[in-house]
Amino acid sequence: MAAAAVTGQRPETAAAEEASRPQWAPPDHCQAQAAAGLGDGEDAPVRPLCKPRGICSRAYFLVLMVFVHLYLGNVLALLLFVHYSNGDESSDPGPQHRAQGPGPEPTLGPLTRLEGIKVGHERKVQLVTDRDHFIRTLSLKPLLFEIPGFLTDEECRLIIHLAQMKGLQRSQILPTEEYEEAMSTMQVLAQTRLGNGWWMTPESIQEMYAAIKADPDGDGVLSLQEFSNMDLRDFHKYMRSHKAESSELVRNSHHTWLYQGEGAHHIMRAIRQRVLRLTRLSPEIVELSEPLQVVRYGEGGHYHAHVDSGPVYPETICSHTKLVANESVPFETSCRYMTVLFYLNNVTGGGETVFPVADNRTYDEMSLIQDDVDLRDTRRHCDKGNLRVKPQQGTAVFWYNYLPDGQGWVGDVDDYSLHGGCLVTRGTKWIANNWINVDPSRARQALFQQEMARLAREGGTDSQPEWALDRAYRDARVEL
Repeated sequence: MAAAAVTGQRPETAAAEEASRPQWAPPDHCQAQAAAGLGDGEDAPVRPLCKPRGICSRAYFLVLMVFVHLYLGNVLALLLFVHYSNGDESSDPGPQHRAQGPGPEPTLGPLTRLEGIKVGHERKVQLVTDRDHFIRTLSLKPLLFEIPGFLTDEECRLIIHLAQMKGLQRSQILPTEEYEEAMSTMQVLAQTRLGNGWWMTPESIQEMYAAIKADPDGDGVLSLQEFSNMDLRDFHKYMRSHKAESSELVRNSHHTWLYQGEGAHHIMRAIRQRVLRLTRLSPEIVELSEPLQVVRYGEGGHYHAHVDSGPVYPETICSHTKLVANESVPFETSCRYMTVLFYLNNVTGGGETVFPVADNRTYDEMSLIQDDVDLRDTRRHCDKGNLRVKPQQGTAVFWYNYLPDGQGWVGDVDDYSLHGGCLVTRGTKWIANNWINVDPSRARQALFQQEMARLAREGGTDSQPEWALDRAYRDARVEL
């Protein structure tokens, strides 16, 4: 009865339900089936409801997936291109260097530079495991710091002992005869101040003018015409014939170099590692810098004011990277990013380190000499410098010789880093210098470090520099 009631429902209701269902147009293959004679009473294959081919077709799905994969692949390739195209363009040395090797050019990160905050500011640092050190800001121009007790008394005495075993030689800054002969007229003025390592005072300059007849009117000042008429041969002849006393030299001292690399005395290695922690620079930069210079100033010793690093000019190249530069330039200079100076003893009289223009508002080279007072003259006018540091055994002072370039690397030489060693009036003064070498060319410095690493891998101990012979002193002891 229930089934009869179902089959017997009213035609109007069935028609309404049929009209409410979605009407799909039969596709071609359904119509072809009807045309083939398959009637209502014949068995036909069961097929799903036929829908438009653009919605459920397998071919459509495959084409869609192909386009999706191509789109994602293009997006990924674009991201990779942008990533590798935004590298540090300043470290690219150019196509002539890129062609030297198959690998990519090495790059270096930014150089660490301590903040001075303000003069007198102190911060605590731990450079060794058993004690703390305090860094005190001495000036902001140049950025100059002091660390009392950086070295122990035993370490100071050991350094002096090793230097005496090695042997010290007179410090000389004499130009070669070839350099003198090549010197042009425009360089004579600089040579009259530093020629042949002779510090020429106003009195000695007047004496030279008279000897070579460069100042006919005798007013003590060379006019442009008098200067152009001066015979350079007479100038060179006078400079070579004059035998300067030690007190007349630009630098009156004796020095030697002590190796600090692998195999050196364990105290020398420990000091280098301490400097590494102090500067916060990369080990490659510190380890590949100059060895420790030890200097002795006897009574009457001095060093007139100077800067430790040379100027950055296109015609100059750094001494430490010249072998890998593959460039021909007429001059080379010392590229010393930082100076770390150690006082190895207490000086009885004099011997301060003077910074004549520290923290001046402005720097003007012409203002260094006023009213016959030359601030660079450390024998006569050391007391007129802006800042003097008294030697204290074990104390270290360090400063930056370059200004930053705004991109984490070396900029121009800091003129305020002008400094000198005041006259030792009594006793002997011992100091040591650790210079941290960095090439103003970021690419050249990177190539230099890469080449030194390769030589170390291939050559082993044979690749060590000649002054590595100091390793013979690694077991030396000092009687305390």
